[in-house]
Amino acid sequence: MHLVSESITYIFLFIALYFEVFLLITYFELKEKERKLVASSQYIVSRKVPSISVIVPVWNEETTVLKTVFSILKLNYPKDKLQVFIVDDGSTDKTWNILQRFARNKQVKLLKKENGGKHTALNYALEFVDSELVGCLDADSFVHPEALQRIVAHFEDKEMMAVTPSIILHEPKSFLQLIQKAEYIFGIFLRKVFAYLNSIYITPGPFSIFRRSVFKQIGNYHHAHNTEDMELAMRMQKHGMKIGNASDAFVYTVGPKNLKALYKQRLRWVYGFMKNSIDYRDMFFKPQYGHLGMVILPAAGFSVFSTLYFFGTTILNLINSIIIKIKEVSTVGISFGNFNFDIFYVNTDIIVFISLLAILGTLFIIITSRKLAGEKYKLGVDSFLFMALYMMIAPFWMTKAIYNVIFSQKTKWR
Repeated sequence: MHLVSESITYIFLFIALYFEVFLLITYFELKEKERKLVASSQYIVSRKVPSISVIVPVWNEETTVLKTVFSILKLNYPKDKLQVFIVDDGSTDKTWNILQRFARNKQVKLLKKENGGKHTALNYALEFVDSELVGCLDADSFVHPEALQRIVAHFEDKEMMAVTPSIILHEPKSFLQLIQKAEYIFGIFLRKVFAYLNSIYITPGPFSIFRRSVFKQIGNYHHAHNTEDMELAMRMQKHGMKIGNASDAFVYTVGPKNLKALYKQRLRWVYGFMKNSIDYRDMFFKPQYGHLGMVILPAAGFSVFSTLYFFGTTILNLINSIIIKIKEVSTVGISFGNFNFDIFYVNTDIIVFISLLAILGTLFIIITSRKLAGEKYKLGVDSFLFMALYMMIAPFWMTKAIYNVIFSQKTKWR
């Protein structure tokens, strides 16, 4: 039994290390190609400024919606080319009353409907949109003034059908939010590499921008297990549509403040990924979907189960060590012998060696991610909290997500 467990651990660690190396090599190789392309002026910015509509779906967002809308109106973009559609999806608080301050603003159109979920609010607004580009901004997020220009520049590529931004956690305060900050920064690196591989499978709600023709060709948003941003991206990929990333287009989002809220959010995300993966299972391990089908989607699924495996193994080993220690104390009592360090007693097992390499690879990715995010320091407190604690809390919502999928229990938005 021990040999089987050790073999599984070795395989999981090797795959994780291989994937890290694959991501790093891809990033630095294609980043250099991208830099040379820009330097040689092959990427020419058009003088034509496309019209764009930004949809803001809101439901009980009285505390954040004003800041969200003002951040859009302050974007460095021609006012006559930018329209904002705010859809109140049946709020029961003061959201609609607060929004009335924009009633006379020519750039803003206020819409109201009965509650039906985020995807219905987005689809309702799409009925009024006639711009070339269209995007969404969640009502708990805020955009950098230059974000839109940096995203729009990528649409110079005629094949580009959607562009995702870089998402950063807004003003983290608690240790839980610091963990989320590091996770979001880590995601900036992943999204950049996935864009290089044409393998982005999520167009996040905070400020992903699309050509309006996308919705004409493949249809509007679906409920998609409360993860419509993931389903739409996977649908686009299945139809061969190109999705890019503007890593310098920053969007700031408010993270859950307590463990219960974080648990519900991440449960919805993992459950949504698993259900959408089942819906789009015919994309897995299919060469026609390139790196997405052959590497990225399988690796995403692998990460869920490997995390649970390592967490379970750690807990079992800890319990076993405690039992052994209890037996030892009950037999010989407590002993405080002198500690002697000997190099020959250092654990040189291959699993330990691969584990250290995987940790170093993770650190290198974190440093690269922080550089992309414009962080001042290569490593921060958030990075160490993320590495030390994330693997200890993530298995709880991952386990529940698997349970919900197996027993057909749906997750709620909040």
